[in-house]
Amino acid sequence: MADIALYLLLGLVIGTISGLIGIGGGVLIVPALIYLFSMTQHQAQGTTLSLLVPPIGLLAAWTYYKQGFVDIKIAAFICLGFFIGGYIGAKIAVALPADVLRKIFGFAMLLVAIHMIFFK
Repeated sequence: MADIALYLLLGLVIGTISGLIGIGGGVLIVPALIYLFSMTQHQAQGTTLSLLVPPIGLLAAWTYYKQGFVDIKIAAFICLGFFIGGYIGAKIAVALPADVLRKIFGFAMLLVAIHMIFFK
């Protein structure tokens, strides 16, 4: 029962941060599942991807939409690409050793951080 409360708390905290600064929750959820809940890289990524199945961001997206900050056409095309790309990426990821996958994930996060800090 305590784990359920911790998972709910994790979702609440990261959902709030995601809605606030617009980052994909996976950037925060994957490391949290690994370091706080001792999941493997594969388990953390698979669990985080499963969060995309229900409409997790629906209320946050609706809030942005009401303010005129959502382009539905662009979102639809990205969604289609994400749908296909997610399948391709998952097939590649499950074939990789955990340490390689962890390094790829970390490197991707590092590149995003460097770009966000030093570039426009």
